[in-house]
Amino acid sequence: MIRAIKLYTGEDGHSHFTIGSVTHRDVKEADSIMFNETAPRSTYDWHPAPTTQYVITLSGTLLFETYHGEQFTLRPGDVLIAMDTHGTGHKWELIDDQPWRRVYVTFKEGADINFVPDAQ
Repeated sequence: MIRAIKLYTGEDGHSHFTIGSVTHRDVKEADSIMFNETAPRSTYDWHPAPTTQYVITLSGTLLFETYHGEQFTLRPGDVLIAMDTHGTGHKWELIDDQPWRRVYVTFKEGADINFVPDAQ
């Protein structure tokens, strides 16, 4: 299983997250794939995700934070499942000296996101 963090908007209108994994199977409902790179030590202030998407980290280590101060670290090989497309959103900062290289995989409306939460 591949480590994944599902970032979603709760009933309170704020972003929250759940840690789990994505399973090994085809992603048949992908709409597009895009590559991006951000310079080391960059930050990005409060924003919601523009659409439901996987953000697959290739390099860089990031600290994400939600409105209520919840934090998680995203490392190379992790998949962020960004579903917090409305509300207060989240912010992040690169916390190492590597650029954030990533792949965005966007999905069609209502697609199966293939997420399995960790056992509580």
